[in-house]
Amino acid sequence: MSLYKHDAIVPLINSPDSKKQQVEQMFDKIAFRYDFLNHFLSAGIDVWWRKKAIKELKKVHPKEMLDVATGTADMAILASKMLGPVKITGIDISEGMLDIGKKKVEKLDLQKKIVLLKGDSETIFFEKNSFDAVTVAFGVRNFENLEKGLQEILRVLKPGGKLVVLEFTRPSLPLIKQLYNFYLSVLAPKVGRLFSKNNSAYQYLNDSVQKFPERKIFVEILNKLGYKNTSCKPLSLGICSIYCGEK
Repeated sequence: MSLYKHDAIVPLINSPDSKKQQVEQMFDKIAFRYDFLNHFLSAGIDVWWRKKAIKELKKVHPKEMLDVATGTADMAILASKMLGPVKITGIDISEGMLDIGKKKVEKLDLQKKIVLLKGDSETIFFEKNSFDAVTVAFGVRNFENLEKGLQEILRVLKPGGKLVVLEFTRPSLPLIKQLYNFYLSVLAPKVGRLFSKNNSAYQYLNDSVQKFPERKIFVEILNKLGYKNTSCKPLSLGICSIYCGEK
């Protein structure tokens, strides 16, 4: 039995398309402004969050890595620089995001180390025990079936391999929580509409963060699926968290 009903959280409630289709279309539409808005809306702290998450893999010394929901490849590029793996494969369902990511990879001359492919987190097209480490930065909220995606990641991890998830969480301190909720529910959608002409994407950001199974519940899901040595580390007063689990 699933611990969490995830597929109800969609960008457009009245759309006949599945969550997966909606998310793909949404990110295709905002891809051209995604990097700018990410850094702008987080005041650049998202780069620090990614670095903190990647440091969780230092002791693993991964040679083969998979970056799920890679988007425009920010996580893959940072991981390549910080960890020096032989190869990182990034997968995403949005062609628009991947196109921008490929341009960034090419500009940095990292084509031999980073390969970006269209792929679905719930049907990962690699054999079991393929990767030393898997990362997901701000992507698990977008899985249509959360547990199925996490099961697929566990399948392709090598024994002893490690999953690192970076995701938004809701702060618990009263004043910080109020400011955070106002920012996500009011300011972020307005800024998103101003720069990307897409209000639904940033309204979905708020809705999906508010309803996502965070902290202890997410760790319980990892444990239920068979991950070991699981943990949750809050960052920036609980605005973001790093989740880890091993096979």
